[in-house]
Amino acid sequence: MFRFLARRLLGAIPLILGVLTLIFFVMHLAPGDPTSRYFDPTISPEIMEQMRQNLGLDEPVPIQYLKWMGAFLTGDFGYSFSYMRPISEILPEVMWNTLQLTLMSLVVIFGLGMLIGIFQAVRQYSVGDNVLTVVALFFYSMPGFWLALMLILVFSLKASQWGWPVQFPSSQMTSGGYEFMSAPEQFRDRVMHLILPSIALGIGSAAGVARFMRGSLLEVIRQDYIRTARAKGLEERVVIFKHALRNALLPIITILGLTLPFLFSGAVLIEVIFAWPGMGRLIVDAVFQRDYPLIMASSFLIAVLVILGNLLADVLYAIADPRIRSG
Repeated sequence: MFRFLARRLLGAIPLILGVLTLIFFVMHLAPGDPTSRYFDPTISPEIMEQMRQNLGLDEPVPIQYLKWMGAFLTGDFGYSFSYMRPISEILPEVMWNTLQLTLMSLVVIFGLGMLIGIFQAVRQYSVGDNVLTVVALFFYSMPGFWLALMLILVFSLKASQWGWPVQFPSSQMTSGGYEFMSAPEQFRDRVMHLILPSIALGIGSAAGVARFMRGSLLEVIRQDYIRTARAKGLEERVVIFKHALRNALLPIITILGLTLPFLFSGAVLIEVIFAWPGMGRLIVDAVFQRDYPLIMASSFLIAVLVILGNLLADVLYAIADPRIRSG
């Protein structure tokens, strides 16, 4: 098992370098450079050229790439052109914000999705199963950005106008005066701000997980050992959650590794809509500002998080299926 995980980690190194190389050259193929945002007819060409030299943009692209890669491999992420700060100071501030949103979305995806799938499998072809099937397909086919806007419209704007007892914040991570709240009040405020964006980011995938969970559990409960467990007089709850669910989880664990790239890519749009100060919003701002070093560093960090998520999926897969541990 250890050797299997070690091979996966070693295989991830060229993958990360390949992603970074691709992003570097794609960004440099775009017209213009970071000095374009400072262009003004009143500024002399000599000053613009001096700015390019200060940023190292006057050198050929292959030389820029080699210098950047050499610095990057030593842990020097460089200096942000737009924020005028070291990138190593910027990323920790926004990484935790995105991780909070991602973790909350994972709870929505797998917590809600698995519960719905288990209910549908146990109540196959019932009215509840049919209704949940239609609802799941509805949310599965719904664009995330449209759902995000509808959630803001209904549960924030209209909820305030209609005088609903619970109104969810529509932007930012915290309310005004957050620093003066008590610890329980700060926790509640942060959770309230997380609910709408995490639902917008995760509800579509939760519908997909529900369908997979239903099909996987239905396949397992038709096996002979499940019929034997029922013949022994075990309670249905014990049969489902102790004997059937563990084997039915194997496809769901596989989906976990595939969900993480979708979450990080989907978080870009959701963070912009909800003004969430995370990595997705940071990358969008960096792209518009042509902040090459910040884009590279952010892409690297996201690639590492995705690979670690897939490694976690491998570990969970081995826990659920002991046969893999001998691999």
